[in-house]
Amino acid sequence: MEPWPWLTAALLLLLLLLQLSRAARFYAKISLYCALCFSVSILAAAVCLLRHGGRTVDNMSIISWFVRTFKYLFGLRFSVKGREELWKDRPCVIVSNHQSILDMMGLMEVLPPRCVQIAKRELLFTGPVGLIMYLGGVFFINRQRSSTAMSVMADVGELMLRENLKVWIYPEGTRNDNGDLLPFKKGAFYLAVQAQVPVVPVVYSSFSSFYNSRTKLFTSGTIQVEVLDPIPTSGLTVDDVPALIDTCHRAMRTAFLRLSKPPQENGAPEPAAQ
Repeated sequence: MEPWPWLTAALLLLLLLLQLSRAARFYAKISLYCALCFSVSILAAAVCLLRHGGRTVDNMSIISWFVRTFKYLFGLRFSVKGREELWKDRPCVIVSNHQSILDMMGLMEVLPPRCVQIAKRELLFTGPVGLIMYLGGVFFINRQRSSTAMSVMADVGELMLRENLKVWIYPEGTRNDNGDLLPFKKGAFYLAVQAQVPVVPVVYSSFSSFYNSRTKLFTSGTIQVEVLDPIPTSGLTVDDVPALIDTCHRAMRTAFLRLSKPPQENGAPEPAAQ
């Protein structure tokens, strides 16, 4: 018996399911996203090795070029304000809010030159994705061993100044889509004070209007991104870290709530009455 009728019927059934089921569309898009991450990681790794021969922060420009194409497939747009602050030629610690697996697209959309990330060690063992992160110069820390993590952060601080690097950290420490910011962990701010470099906050608006893993929502949408004024750390000591965290958290939370409001609540004109 010819297999084509069965394959055609299965494909039509799948298409019908995608049209009727929101959950099916959600999982289909997530599967596509994960498949893209793995396949693009393999391709980007080959390009990075051919271009630079191994691990270097310069590979990040190649990686970001590939990842920035994802937004066209998923119908996402980014509106960025204050990008020039990120591109200033100086070492700094960049902190941003962390919402979902889609954050990688937001990160790569505004990633400045000579910028590396701090990531949990488990990501190093995620196959091609871990390989491309390693080639891009990402620093991996073992969050279960504080002494090891502190040693890595100390090395990062020295490297920042020596090689004029920017370091991107998610201070919440985990993904959070509850409509607010979680309390910040101290690592990013200890690093900034230790190196005496500014903290540059980057705020992404809530994804909840187009992405929600609990309700299986994944549609197109626009993400508002705002780079806030840098917070200087010159002259600060470890005793000032709690106040520095509080200042940064307040500024980012205010911006997050403002950017995440619906358009009519965020200063946009009301639609004309019919």
